[in-house]
Amino acid sequence: MHLRDALRDYKRHRDHDRRFPGERRTTDGRFTGHDGRLIHIDSSGAVRDHSYPLVGHSGIARSRFGVRTDEASDPEWFDAANATQRYVDDTALVETTHETAHGTVVQYDYADGARHRTHFDLRDADGVDIVCYVEFTPDGRADRLAQLHHGDAVEVYHADEANYLASATGFHTVRGDATEFGAVLGDDPRDYPRERPEGRYDDALLTGAVLGVVPGDGGHATLATLLTSRTETPRDDALAAIRDAADADAQTLRDAAHTDAGTGPENAGDAADAVATDLRVLASLTGATGLRIAGPDFDPHYVHSGGYGYAWFRDDAEISGFLRTADRRFDLGLEEWFARSADAYAAAQLDDGTWPHRVWAFDGSLAPGWANGRLEAGDGHNYQADQTASVLSFLADYDDGDYADVVAAGVDGLDASLAADGRPETCQNAWEDMTGRFTHTAATFLDAYATVAAERDDAVGSRAREHADDVYDAIDDLWVESRGAYALREYGPESPEDGLDDRLDSATLALASAHRAYARVGDVDATRRDRLVEHVTTVLDGLERDAGAVRGLVRYEGDAWRQREQGGEKIWTVSTAWGANAAAELAALCRAAGDERATALDRRARELLALVAPGGALVTEAGHLPEQVFDDGTPDSATPLGWPHAIRSATLALLEGDERAATPDGHVE
Repeated sequence: MHLRDALRDYKRHRDHDRRFPGERRTTDGRFTGHDGRLIHIDSSGAVRDHSYPLVGHSGIARSRFGVRTDEASDPEWFDAANATQRYVDDTALVETTHETAHGTVVQYDYADGARHRTHFDLRDADGVDIVCYVEFTPDGRADRLAQLHHGDAVEVYHADEANYLASATGFHTVRGDATEFGAVLGDDPRDYPRERPEGRYDDALLTGAVLGVVPGDGGHATLATLLTSRTETPRDDALAAIRDAADADAQTLRDAAHTDAGTGPENAGDAADAVATDLRVLASLTGATGLRIAGPDFDPHYVHSGGYGYAWFRDDAEISGFLRTADRRFDLGLEEWFARSADAYAAAQLDDGTWPHRVWAFDGSLAPGWANGRLEAGDGHNYQADQTASVLSFLADYDDGDYADVVAAGVDGLDASLAADGRPETCQNAWEDMTGRFTHTAATFLDAYATVAAERDDAVGSRAREHADDVYDAIDDLWVESRGAYALREYGPESPEDGLDDRLDSATLALASAHRAYARVGDVDATRRDRLVEHVTTVLDGLERDAGAVRGLVRYEGDAWRQREQGGEKIWTVSTAWGANAAAELAALCRAAGDERATALDRRARELLALVAPGGALVTEAGHLPEQVFDDGTPDSATPLGWPHAIRSATLALLEGDERAATPDGHVE
């Protein structure tokens, strides 16, 4: 998203009470993308790349499509028409149906690898051509660009990246569309493209924007785009590839989409629709390395957030772990996903055994961040120790011996952050908005140490077992009797306050799965089980918000982030899904101990899960889980967010049956 687009949105939404001006929202519309680009198709059919974090190429910044009947007529842009949109079956093929003044136009969009294709079925429209406006930003640039016209294809380039647009039937007309300063600086937002300019001869070539008319002869038209590196792909090869991509009709796209979707969650039963959606979302967010971005980046200028188009090791490893739970129960065939994740984690591990804040998903290199305390001078508090613990939990569970050294180094990294009292030292929290000694961080350490101890019969496993016992005992230091819950944190040295911050925090729900992991190597006694049940119940009751239009869990007490005009904490899908998962995990722990409270916990898990299940109040019309929701039901922030989608599938698996009850060889764990 370039500054002029951010300013245009700012002008439109500066006074809106539920929208943050200057963002490129993805809370409506749908995404297409498989093994490469990530393309958003909004409700009007306009397409935009969110691909840079995944493939390292920028592509389409904005677009607009419409129809015209002849050269003398003005276009009827689709954003002025009525439209409906859906995913075709369980695939990433997006179908958008436009009701125009000239009849019905059906648009199909599908992206695979570096190419994206848009096919228009015009058979029910009366003698129309397609008008297309597509603005490319090779190398992330909006300036110093130029075009080469190759008849049926246009090449837009800067230095290394080249973007191609082609039509299977060529163009009636095609030209560039340069930007004027007035469009950026005026008080009111301007539509694009501009009317035919008069003046300079170079105006139509020194720009990234292409305006073309595609013949609608035969009732069909197809446009294709391709992102390439000029140093890696010669022009002749790129032109051959884009022309081949443009030679596609709706059936070709359907066939390709069904092939890429695989067999789907055949063993998921009633959960199949939800699991299929979760897998489609997570696949679309996966970069070239196998790492996943948190979500499509809606705020690349960091105006209202710190950005989302990056791979966090916490989010990514938690997703991997949740998918392992779902795969064990539903036999989803995700082994290749897990192998790629493990390789990516191993490659990104720092020399001290920890993992950095966040990296680019296209090559694993360090990405912009604010929690790289292990890479810079200072007290090290700007480090999120739970990220290392989350990666270690997954790798220890997954490792068949190939990652033994990585796991051993990871244990060293955890040990370096473990204080003498058995709890992690001061660091940043999971929500990345405060420092202290957090209950959630302690829970992830307990999970990691216990998982290593359960999986390794060597000196590393023995050390992990000792530290798991230490953390288990030390968690009692965080109990707040007056609240019947574990504290959010013990205040760190930067805080003017001492003692425990006794606010309720949905991240502390991680204690449920952490104690279930510990039960494999140690004894979760009755007193601790009582406290866990009281804690989870207190957190679920205390953080649940029923706003009428929507219901779910807020992140933590006093969370003021992205409230806009609401004046109270917003509901988070991560927290709501986490609540369902924690109740299900604790139900399994109680059930194993013959504790009758398992029944009530199971029921609570299902109630919360229904809020994030298909058709639930927190789910968009497209089936996506946004990060946050306003009280009136307006979705906000990154959409779809990968983390809650993975939690949902894992929770469905837990409620279908205890996936930890037996290992593949049949012995009870």
